[in-house]
Amino acid sequence: MFQPAVEGEPIVCYSGDDARFEYIYKYVSAQPYKKETAGGHLLDNGTLYVARFNEDGSGDWLPLVFGMGPLTPANGFNSQADVLVNTRFAADTVGATKMDRPEWGAVDPKTKDVYFTLTNNSRRTETDAANPRAENDWGQIVRWTEADGQVNAKSFNWDLFVLAGPESDSDLAGASLDGGNIFNSPDGLWFDADSRLWIQTDMSESVVNTGKWEQFGNNAMLAADPVNKIIRRFLVGPVGQEITGVVTTPDQKTMFVNVQHPGATTSPEDFAKGSLVSHWPHDGALYPRSATLVITREDEGIIGA
Repeated sequence: MFQPAVEGEPIVCYSGDDARFEYIYKYVSAQPYKKETAGGHLLDNGTLYVARFNEDGSGDWLPLVFGMGPLTPANGFNSQADVLVNTRFAADTVGATKMDRPEWGAVDPKTKDVYFTLTNNSRRTETDAANPRAENDWGQIVRWTEADGQVNAKSFNWDLFVLAGPESDSDLAGASLDGGNIFNSPDGLWFDADSRLWIQTDMSESVVNTGKWEQFGNNAMLAADPVNKIIRRFLVGPVGQEITGVVTTPDQKTMFVNVQHPGATTSPEDFAKGSLVSHWPHDGALYPRSATLVITREDEGIIGA
């Protein structure tokens, strides 16, 4: 996920390693972006950083560069190739913050703030400020602002935008989520041109609509207003699916949203018998199918406005 390219400045992109106790990274190109010569070469040479989220709300980008700090032969690194092939170990070695499954990121087009979903981590026992819950079934969204507004800054300031979960265990700007917007396991994330943040959920098929997850229903997509600190449920998907991917046309009047693997909660035994939990997208279908939704407003206005 890239920061918008600016003439004369480096290309900056962020990535998450979607696994328990893994990391958030930032890449900064060595060469500046120039429109007339832009190309893939900007990804060939640069510096990869990993994030450390400090308890006081500050943060540091730690360089993953051979020979810097502890990334030396004494600690098992003999070249930059060693660092990049063994990136997780390198991040461990420099002391980055182990996160609760960092998955999707999005950049606010107006403020340049960066938001990242932390889907969940039921195996966490030791907590920290950015990952504050043990046995974290619900997940959270972290956000940060680069120091002095510079995308290639070496430090940042961060907070938790929302702690997902039920009314009894969630937080949005000091208040609990409610029946109209409770969600868990945030996954997909995207900002539209008006800085509405679209949040998509990915509860595992093994738990959705069971036990303590039953209160959330199927996986869904929500719309958030970060300025006024409002989140509202926008749509709920069919049984046994994950909502993933969202974009609008430039005029924001048509939205495209993907529904992935509907009916996946059907057991192998029931599938063999033809007894499926879903025939989405229509009842006459023999098998459910992944598909892209095309959404417009009845008044043909801007979606989410």
